[in-house]
Amino acid sequence: MNIGFIGLGIMGSPMAANLLKAGHTVTGYDVSAERVDQLVALGGKGASSVVDAVGGADAVITMLPDSPQVEEVAPLVVEYARPSLLYIDMSTIKPETSRRVALRAAAVGVRALDAPVSGGERGAVDGTLSIMVGGAAEDVEAARPILSALGTTVVHVGPAGAGQTVKAANQLVVGGIYGLVSEAIVLLEASGVDPAAGLDVLAGGLAGSRILELKRHTMVRREFAPGFRIDLHHKDMGIAVAAAREAGVSLPLTGQVAQLVAAARAQGHGSLDHSALLKVVERLNG
Repeated sequence: MNIGFIGLGIMGSPMAANLLKAGHTVTGYDVSAERVDQLVALGGKGASSVVDAVGGADAVITMLPDSPQVEEVAPLVVEYARPSLLYIDMSTIKPETSRRVALRAAAVGVRALDAPVSGGERGAVDGTLSIMVGGAAEDVEAARPILSALGTTVVHVGPAGAGQTVKAANQLVVGGIYGLVSEAIVLLEASGVDPAAGLDVLAGGLAGSRILELKRHTMVRREFAPGFRIDLHHKDMGIAVAAAREAGVSLPLTGQVAQLVAAARAQGHGSLDHSALLKVVERLNG
């Protein structure tokens, strides 16, 4: 398929590369010309604008930082789309934004899906992302050849906006686990126990998780190079808290995790990986 890809950041660049490996033609656009050049070096095509990336595409993927960027780009995608274009927004944004985009797209025959991802930079590079998709069932099936090149778990979770709601749930769980792993490290070290050995045991038992599998060693070494930045997780926790309010449910632990993430950002750690919640827990303990 001819795919326009808009947003070639930490996640978008390796995702676009995997689409190329799967045999698709990818035309990429990003505000950074350097990132576009990197895609071209891999065999992709460069676009000079959003409109340029959309023209002639069978499908368009957006991978953007937040709702305002999607709200800016989506009208251009819809306006310049070919009939029956698949518009797959893989950003993490507010569910209501995805619903508005889907309504606007449907009015002109564009098939819109919200398909946020989980798995971080490593999952994007390896093509092992978990993808939660909201939209019409027939459109999800049409998009599956594209999505299967990006992830190993592709699940249709409901109508427009449902993918974003599931992603909000994902982010509150991820943030909570990072917070608890941080507290475990602080407890182990304060008690004179080797945290690396202790977390090895935890990773092999009921407490095991993907986070412990991938991040325990770098957390113990205090290496926080961003795979997913605190700034973005702060935005995502805001989405989760707002979704809870809209649904009329109380999520007290989510509120606490949101405050920990906010504290990390306030302490100047916004550009670090979200595993840097450990720095907040350390600061609480002097």
